[in-house]
Amino acid sequence: MDLFSNDIANLLPKQGTLNYYGPILSNSDSKKYFRQLMENIEWKNDELTLFGKKIITKRKVAWYGDEGLEYTYSHSTKKALSWTDELIEIKELVEKKTGSTFNSCLLNLYHSGEEGMGWHSDDEKELIKNGTIASVSFGAERKFSFKHKTEKLAFSIVLEDASLLVMKDEIQSFWMHKLPPSKLVKSARINLTFRTII
Repeated sequence: MDLFSNDIANLLPKQGTLNYYGPILSNSDSKKYFRQLMENIEWKNDELTLFGKKIITKRKVAWYGDEGLEYTYSHSTKKALSWTDELIEIKELVEKKTGSTFNSCLLNLYHSGEEGMGWHSDDEKELIKNGTIASVSFGAERKFSFKHKTEKLAFSIVLEDASLLVMKDEIQSFWMHKLPPSKLVKSARINLTFRTII
């Protein structure tokens, strides 16, 4: 795939836009960023409230963004940490690729394939409606799945190291996505999702 092509197909058959760019960084740059993110990000176990129960996840998370931003999901409110140099560099590259701008980034660290994420949509009230969410993956390749909320439509793609996936338009209203666990994946994956908070 041409790293600099802007002619990226929409992978959704209807109601939203999903673009997969493949790797957008060289192998050496990807390894450098993976190492920096592991060392420099303030990783913490995520605390969620599901069905009235407080749950602490195995995966670790962090949220960075412009000063003063707050973000709530699963009854947990986070305040944005100040951008690191490497996050700004990756954000600028993603903004150049997508033509969109972002004011925050949610990071997830999955230590192995045994850690994943269930079905959900990124439709929290703080996010700009029908806005662009750009997802950059570092480390282990992982399967990423989609299903339509009301119709029997479902498919999966494999997210490669240093790859960029973009979700925009109506996708969060009509589709759900998940990162299924896999015992075959033994190494870590870091995922960055660049978002726009209102």
